[in-house]
Amino acid sequence: MSSVLASLLIAVDVGHYAAEPGVLSARGRPEFEYNRELALEVREALLAAGFTVRLIGERGDYAVLHHRTRDAKGAALLISIHHDSVRERWLPQADQFAGFSLFLSRENPARAKALACASAIGARLRAAGFTPSRYHADPVRGENRPFADETNGVHYYDKLAVSRTAAMPALLVEAGVIVNREEEARMRDPAARRRIAESIAQGVQQCLS
Repeated sequence: MSSVLASLLIAVDVGHYAAEPGVLSARGRPEFEYNRELALEVREALLAAGFTVRLIGERGDYAVLHHRTRDAKGAALLISIHHDSVRERWLPQADQFAGFSLFLSRENPARAKALACASAIGARLRAAGFTPSRYHADPVRGENRPFADETNGVHYYDKLAVSRTAAMPALLVEAGVIVNREEEARMRDPAARRRIAESIAQGVQQCLS
């Protein structure tokens, strides 16, 4: 284990919470459950890579967003784990939407490092066979979130609370579109979840080394 990596704390935030568990998947499962499962895998992958890890929100009790960034104090990086949906009017066509995306706020005080880490994670996900969703940049079908790194699926989302209020580099990962029936099944596959987690850990190791 690298003593340098062991000295670096990574905060892994489980997106949403029990009372507001996020979107429902194509088969009616709350997003929070997907987020927690993947966050636990990410923690294990980061520990295996030699980092120190702090898991935030795994019990589903973090209703106040800025408490997440408060409790990430001292971390070299904060990663918030989520799974994606589409706007309500596109739900009947949800199976057309797939892929991962990453977000950061230009108001984050360590934006350059957050972008470097998001790009590194996106590149590792692509190398593992996953594809960026891209539709978030579309002003009609997405939310008009401009690309920070189109190749690696990284977007700017300036009002993103976790990234905007964090004192450290912070980013949000949308691992896959769980309102898409095929992608939801893939997100439930332990092997796919492990590959996503390992890709995230590899990207973190690359950008912080």
